[in-house]
Amino acid sequence: MATSYLSPGVYVEEVDRGTKPIEAVGTNTVGFLGESMMGPLNQAVLITNWTQFVKTYGDFTQSTFLAHAVYGFFNNGGSRCYVVNVGAPADLDLTPADKVAAAEKAGAPATAAPADKKVDNDARYIGKDNGPGARTGLKCFEEIDEISLVAAPGVTSPAVQDALLTHCEVRKDRFAVLDSPESVQGGVDKLPRPRDSKYGGYYFPWIQVYDPERGNVFVPPSGHVLGVYARTDNERGVHKAPANEIVRGALGLRYQISRGEQDILNPRGINCIRLMQGGGIRIWGARTLSSDPSWRYINVRRLFIMVETSIERATQWVVFEPNDFRLWKRVTRTISAFLTLIWRQGALMGETPEKAFFVKCDEETNPPEVVDVGQLIVEIGLAPVKPAEFVIFRIGQMPAGGGVQE
Repeated sequence: MATSYLSPGVYVEEVDRGTKPIEAVGTNTVGFLGESMMGPLNQAVLITNWTQFVKTYGDFTQSTFLAHAVYGFFNNGGSRCYVVNVGAPADLDLTPADKVAAAEKAGAPATAAPADKKVDNDARYIGKDNGPGARTGLKCFEEIDEISLVAAPGVTSPAVQDALLTHCEVRKDRFAVLDSPESVQGGVDKLPRPRDSKYGGYYFPWIQVYDPERGNVFVPPSGHVLGVYARTDNERGVHKAPANEIVRGALGLRYQISRGEQDILNPRGINCIRLMQGGGIRIWGARTLSSDPSWRYINVRRLFIMVETSIERATQWVVFEPNDFRLWKRVTRTISAFLTLIWRQGALMGETPEKAFFVKCDEETNPPEVVDVGQLIVEIGLAPVKPAEFVIFRIGQMPAGGGVQE
């Protein structure tokens, strides 16, 4: 509004009214941590296709599991990922001279560590936060808000897996996919399990894929699983559980899991990859590592991450606005419009929006003592859809001609 009107005439003024649309954030951009003898060290590089990865980090001969994970990600439907190279793999089947020659052939500097230098792999993956531009390992992902999924393919160290889960729990805007060990000593009941967390999923066993240099090899499943996540998000939405989906590129499994063995693993939050009769190799589990029943399913956790992050990023305009009933109504309309769209996409339960969610922002949630300290409180409740994990058909006999007629 103009401060004064001095001369007669018509004044046209723009007034900001109505709702401000909330756009859903992306849910399938992955952050990969891995080892490669090529490419920049401790820098998060955006990769959008397999050819770009090969030019930057080399092919399957320059890394142990990273290349297969990224290839499986793109092959299964992924489109965007960030890659952080923590250094040259120590157990690659090449001599140091061969590593340098292969790196020079690809036109990238060799990153192999000296043979006489002992490298702590856990420390390389966990990394250090030395400030902007000087972060290493997992800390490199702190600079990128776009990432919604993280993985360190083939790394089964409890310290690294704990760091991945902690990273997701602190940020609250991403989910970790963890790999099981390649081999199991004893029965499946002896399979180690990461700590309890609602921000992580754990997959077993390793899958067999084709390697152009070595033939069929076993690799960790996390890269392929993340590709399935991306494919499911694109085709159905983040509310669809990433399970009962074909794993493209999987030729076999390190272990064939029986139904009885999955009866042991599934309650522990260990998602199995199984060869289904006539159905191919499929992901046959959709649970997080959490013991809290409210956060048992991966799709529920990821749906809430998407909703929370979308609302947080799209309501920054509210800060420093006059905290009165006009703002409360406007915030309520904005969030309700977004959740109504989510409900129409099938992500929320209920026949009507009123049964699917509620948004409360009024005098009750914002009494004078709350307003006086500069706070605006909005209460939101969601009824997420949950997967039909156990499909039960109750079938019994009925007598023939049992109808009664008069």
